[in-house]
Amino acid sequence: MKKTNAARILDKINLSYQLKEFTVDKNDMSAENAAEQLGVPLSQVFKTLVTRGDKIGIIVACIPGGSELDLKSLAKLSGNKKVEMVPVKELPKLTGYEKGAVSPLGMKKNYPVYLDDSAYNYSSILVSAGMHGVQLSLAPQDLVKALHANTGEITF
Repeated sequence: MKKTNAARILDKINLSYQLKEFTVDKNDMSAENAAEQLGVPLSQVFKTLVTRGDKIGIIVACIPGGSELDLKSLAKLSGNKKVEMVPVKELPKLTGYEKGAVSPLGMKKNYPVYLDDSAYNYSSILVSAGMHGVQLSLAPQDLVKALHANTGEITF
């Protein structure tokens, strides 16, 4: 398996991870599909969502599959009055990644990242490795360390 930029970042800072591959279905790039194929609970697969705050600009949120992002909670935690989702067509320009393969690691810029605190329910979580059909499995505290992420309750 080819290493991704996200994996190289973790290598560089000596954090442990595993790459997990699964078959890509271009018609179903959901967290549900990834969880099913990888044999893990849906809530252990974290989606990377890109938002825009009215005060600080781009904010990245990592939330468990099956959950919805609570935009009001994210706004409050990030010091914004309002946060909205970034249109899908803007993802490649902002992050360097395509829809369904957005990794919180290795984006074009170091945006603030917020990880839903439910991640600590698991010894390891899965996030996109930056390419379709590849997930990174790592300890939530290692993801926080790598990203200098904030944590909080940001889902419904």
